Amino acid sequence: MVFRGINNPALDAKGRMAMPARYREKLMESCAGRLVVTVYPDGCLLVYPLHEWEEVEKQLNALPGMNKKARSMQRLLVGHATEVELDSQGRFLLPPMLREFAGLQKKCVLIGQGKKFEIWDEQVWNEKQSAWLDEVNADDDGEMPSALENLAL
Repeated sequence: MVFRGINNPALDAKGRMAMPARYREKLMESCAGRLVVTVYPDGCLLVYPLHEWEEVEKQLNALPGMNKKARSMQRLLVGHATEVELDSQGRFLLPPMLREFAGLQKKCVLIGQGKKFEIWDEQVWNEKQSAWLDEVNADDDGEMPSALENLAL
């Protein structure tokens, strides 16, 4: 299952977000609507189907425990990982701590990123998107990752 595209769901008064209809059936089939939401250092939340998260979690837990950056990533990602479920209306509850981390208000942006989603506060997303476009368009001889050098768009 691949998630792509951008949606603008709103949080309700209880902190619930509706998963767009085009993903609901796939999520019910693949993971019985069970998701994992965690934080990401960029200031957004990541949402994984449970089985995809379990693979990521294995990789995180296999990182060297004596490496300071690895421990920090484990603490952030695994420490904040919270299981949620889609309800009968396709909504899931974002816990207050996670909403606070990402600065989520009412208007949000849900972005498909392959095997996961990102959730951003709409205003933060718009600011970051502008900065990313400026960065991509900058004429500064910045290093292009080798994996992107041969990408044909």
